[in-house]
Amino acid sequence: MATNPLISPFATVSSGDNHLFAAIDLGTNSFKLRIVRADPTTGRFLTLQRLKEPVVLVSGGNNNTAISSSAQSRAIESLRNFQNIIHSLNVPPSHLRLVATSAIRESSNQSEFLQLIHETLGLQIDVVSGYEEARLTYLGVLQFHPIYNHTVLTIDIGGGSTEFVIGFKGDIKFGISLKLGHVTLTQRFVRNNATDAMREHIRAVVKESGLIENVLQQKIDIAVGSSGSIRMIEKAIFLGYSNDLVNEIGLLEGYRRDWKFTREELRVLVDKLCEEESEVEGGKVYNRKGFFKTRSAFIVAAVILLEEIFGLLEIKEMEVSGYALGEGVIAEKLAEFFDGFDLNANARWRSILRLASRFNNKKRMTSAASCASIAQGIFRGLRKWSEIDDQQKQVVLLDDKDLEYLEAACLLHNIGLITGKKGYHKRSYHIIMNGEHLHGYNTEEVKLIALLARHHRKKFLKPDHDSLSEFPREMKQKLRVLCTIIRLSAALKQFQSLSFQDVELSHSHEGFKLVVRDTSGSPPANGGDLIPAATDVEVELRKELEYFEEVIEQKLSVVVLS
Repeated sequence: MATNPLISPFATVSSGDNHLFAAIDLGTNSFKLRIVRADPTTGRFLTLQRLKEPVVLVSGGNNNTAISSSAQSRAIESLRNFQNIIHSLNVPPSHLRLVATSAIRESSNQSEFLQLIHETLGLQIDVVSGYEEARLTYLGVLQFHPIYNHTVLTIDIGGGSTEFVIGFKGDIKFGISLKLGHVTLTQRFVRNNATDAMREHIRAVVKESGLIENVLQQKIDIAVGSSGSIRMIEKAIFLGYSNDLVNEIGLLEGYRRDWKFTREELRVLVDKLCEEESEVEGGKVYNRKGFFKTRSAFIVAAVILLEEIFGLLEIKEMEVSGYALGEGVIAEKLAEFFDGFDLNANARWRSILRLASRFNNKKRMTSAASCASIAQGIFRGLRKWSEIDDQQKQVVLLDDKDLEYLEAACLLHNIGLITGKKGYHKRSYHIIMNGEHLHGYNTEEVKLIALLARHHRKKFLKPDHDSLSEFPREMKQKLRVLCTIIRLSAALKQFQSLSFQDVELSHSHEGFKLVVRDTSGSPPANGGDLIPAATDVEVELRKELEYFEEVIEQKLSVVVLS
């Protein structure tokens, strides 16, 4: 890539300086990809991509453990798609790990299948034991919930097995994997209208495993469910699926609800789904598939399995984790690369992630992560500029806490979209302020994050704004600087062809220049490497660029790099 003379060789900071890590979980029912950017100085990591592709490696009953040629083809295609995404983001090969679980672990043609993947794609798959799968899942849960100092029972229901682990302060006290999965149970029992026999089978397997004795001997503080099926169960309970009130209730109450459900709530959902199952057999059409989507075929087995587990282990309430095996694999990778990586680091940051996950779907979470990625690049450029030129410290002096507030606001700026677009920035503000979600942040910090989310669009944050009256002068100025960053980031992220994994902000005597990459595949104009930002980008950003100049007292231009 040619060097552009307009870009100063100094005072350039790239968001690409951050570390990208990826994990692929080859499950029984689906393959999942996680890509994160990690900050080695703070221990925080931000999910940039979270994708799932249905594969279904096993079919039929438990008698046939071989992975069919059609399932192998689906697996290869899924992994190829993931590999393309990983390559496009330049994730280092050493920062990637692929782990295979129950279906591949139990398959009779495992070695042939893994060899095919390696020969076709050049990928190395780690087939983890049931215990190792449980351990990694626990590590993932620790990245989502502030439960490091508690004795935790983690339960992860997969397609071919269910993992149980008792952990305390990152150490495993007990772990076991049982061959009870929602896919295999569906194929063996539900499709044969044998749910009573399935319950008996579940009880027999659990009782013979020694799990009950180990759980009851420990003083369990919290039970956590971490699988996609358990998250879907919680969502159904939260949105009132059992009462046919989906999308009609729970939104305002949900501001204070924090990823949990009770045994009684689970029982009501089980009754509802089992009643539907009998009516579906009678030919009626229901909205189950529309709500549960790809999990609709296996949800009955999942809820019955979980209900039996609740009863056998005497669980009264379960918290739900947005993180699981994939995030555990990434956490272990971070510990491998970063000396002193702390599994308990940034407990309060996890409350930001929980709140964002509570109100945002995958698409909005990805959008929020893009916003945070852009904001981080701009922030680091401004911070570097102020450190190089002491005279600029009178305008802005940013620190690590300011970056945390900014990233938090980026992740939460669009949570108000849960009830529609009109005025969503105001709803985001009220959710943050009134929900008591942000554990570990004081009142001033919560308001600061909420104000940034509120003013990422529409009205600019002026120095004499009433909401700033309680802040000291220096914090008011910081708020306005952070506000310019989040506004620019929120405006830029709407351009789908731009990649924000390598954002650069540089400074010269002409002012600031923000450089982003165009991934649309268009050839560069006149054979050059740098293309001036398209007219529509300039028009869209005009007011934000003017606000930047007003607050920072420097001009800013945007360049798109091909």
